[in-house]
Amino acid sequence: MQTRLDMTKASPEAFKAVLALENFVQNSGLERRFIHLIKLRASQINGCAYCVDMHVRESRHDGLSEQWINLMCVWRESPVYDARERALLGWVDAVTNIAQTGAPDDAYETLKAHFSSEEIAKITVAIGAINVWNRIAVGFRSQHPIDKPAKAA
Repeated sequence: MQTRLDMTKASPEAFKAVLALENFVQNSGLERRFIHLIKLRASQINGCAYCVDMHVRESRHDGLSEQWINLMCVWRESPVYDARERALLGWVDAVTNIAQTGAPDDAYETLKAHFSSEEIAKITVAIGAINVWNRIAVGFRSQHPIDKPAKAA
């Protein structure tokens, strides 16, 4: 796979605009684990290897467990996520797949039982932001770094 375009060079103004949205998300007051959950789950849904790699690394760095990270792609089948995380995962799935789901009332009502209106607004902006990054990275074929192969023990 070949990188198609470096957005930072092609349109610094466009990159700056997306970065401003990202800065809002990072400073929104949402719990770090929720930001990681949003970014990682949406990136999995969108098939963005660059972003999945980045958000797995960031989640590890912030102390989230390997199990919490690894089972996110099958969150419905795993009891590792608490009720708030499950509500949030349902909303991430619904909003990221909005053309198929229409953001159903049941997903919203479940979210509303665990988060304030202000938090829901910030969560939904965070979902939108990572979806923008995913579309940029997948569309322009951004390449994630490759780790050195581990040697067998």
